[in-house]
Amino acid sequence: MDRMIYTALNALTNQRDQRVTQAQNLANQNVPGYRRDLNNDGKAFFADALNTEMVRAFQTETGPAGFSEESGPLQQTGEALDIAVIDDGYFYVRPDGIGDPALSRRGDMRRMADGTLANGAGDMLLDVNMNPIQVPVYREIQITDIGEIWVDPIDADPNEPPLLVGTLASVIPTPDQKLLKGADGQIRSPDSTVPPPNQLAKLSQGVLEGSNVNTVEELVNSIEMQRSFELGIRMVSTASKIDEAGARLLRSPDA
Repeated sequence: MDRMIYTALNALTNQRDQRVTQAQNLANQNVPGYRRDLNNDGKAFFADALNTEMVRAFQTETGPAGFSEESGPLQQTGEALDIAVIDDGYFYVRPDGIGDPALSRRGDMRRMADGTLANGAGDMLLDVNMNPIQVPVYREIQITDIGEIWVDPIDADPNEPPLLVGTLASVIPTPDQKLLKGADGQIRSPDSTVPPPNQLAKLSQGVLEGSNVNTVEELVNSIEMQRSFELGIRMVSTASKIDEAGARLLRSPDA
């Protein structure tokens, strides 16, 4: 009967991991450009040889869980520093301004006090040389669909042409370039590097991409998961009762 209990407990453990993933998604449903985490369904294996008294079936993970690359909803904001990647592609960012480069879809940019561009999470936007982009105080800023940043400096002659201050690095990974979310929640290759920029992503100024989390779908999955959890608890309870009943049958009668 312990096989039934271990199998049920293993299922409950997997459901716990799924609930963590679901909570993470719901907590970030309003974060611009957030990529929804996916469950790692894994596969079943037998802990010992079949047809032995010690055999137990377990569900195991097959590797790091992935994330959804579907585009989130686009919203016209009219803000000059709101940038969205249209369809496929990513920006390059340096998390917290000090970490290793990573990929991101978050385009709610702002100019920091030192002139660098950062998104709403404080991650610095990088240029094609993987350096932070410095933007002077400006009267007007234009960002092209290939990421070129043109500004009219506030102290420049109004008759002077706009100044190119940098180009936002972007990339559309090839099918063989696998991407994963790391422990810090940032998107990189499995070896913690990033693919080189190829500037194939199309950008749009004044537009902000939302999270690709489907709140209704997550809540429906939460209800189904709760039912599965209750079923697993019931299995453990039933197995325990059956085990206790069997033990009573084998117990020696009192003298």
